[in-house]
Amino acid sequence: MLQDNFGRRFYYLRLSVTDVCNFRCNYCLPDGYQCDPSVERENSLSVAEVGTVVRAFATLGTEKIRLTGGEPSLRRDLVQLIEKVSSTDGIRRVAITTNGYKLPSCIDAWHSAGLDRLNVSIDSLDRAQFHRITGHDKLHKVLAGIDRALALGIDTKVNAVLLREHNLASLSQFMHWVRETPVSLRFIELMRTGDNRDFFASNHVAGADIERHLLAEGWELVPRERDAGPAREYAHRDYAGRIGLITPYSKDFCKSCNRLRMSAQGKMHLCLFASAGIDLREAIRSGDHELVAAQVRSALSGKQASHLLESGYTGATRNLAMLGG
Repeated sequence: MLQDNFGRRFYYLRLSVTDVCNFRCNYCLPDGYQCDPSVERENSLSVAEVGTVVRAFATLGTEKIRLTGGEPSLRRDLVQLIEKVSSTDGIRRVAITTNGYKLPSCIDAWHSAGLDRLNVSIDSLDRAQFHRITGHDKLHKVLAGIDRALALGIDTKVNAVLLREHNLASLSQFMHWVRETPVSLRFIELMRTGDNRDFFASNHVAGADIERHLLAEGWELVPRERDAGPAREYAHRDYAGRIGLITPYSKDFCKSCNRLRMSAQGKMHLCLFASAGIDLREAIRSGDHELVAAQVRSALSGKQASHLLESGYTGATRNLAMLGG
């Protein structure tokens, strides 16, 4: 089992399969993705290399793999990637985080390949506002894809970044939706990155007020699974769905960290806001999963007790698309 110097155990790997994203979210890539997509795909881990990474982590006790981006659905071999992950001994859960752009046309194939967990980013349920935030008028397609995922029995979560100037006034619309829709809706505090300093200053909202409101309205904290993400999740008897809160600026947020990250180029990041990734590509290319596992275990000794977000430190993270947030 992977365990760091602070006694934290790591059951969960967030594995980026591309840096490319086709959305232009105002808090992440307001000017769109800037690099040559063809070059990026050539440098990304291949299906075989992903298999080596996943096998290495599985031998170290990892049980859950989340494929992230950028936007993972832009990989033409995504179905093969899901199949590779889901067929690895020891992996119990296979998840994807997506902007939902291709959900209606792809979710059945992903499910057949072994996907059982889905996270979809929706920062507004108002069509015009969604368009302004993402640069795409595709809310109807994303919601149709979620409906299909639920029909297939896929455990579905929706991520909404809290934005003071863009969606804070419409949180009641989200709450009304969750009353009838069996998803876990997670409100995420906006995180400062290397590229969004001014936007962060004008839009960051702390989740504490929302949490106090939930408790006052009878929502109850749900026990956290050991391979779950960082959300504190609440349930209410009158609602089909749940509400989660991800508050990276809260005290002791990092105390329960259980996840590591791998970039699309084979660099392991001990934290989303680490100063640099640890390059494992040579070991990954060798196909020797035991060598990769040994390097992962050795690197873990360098994991710090906490990020330094509250001090304005953002490490090497220029934008959230780099490692999928």
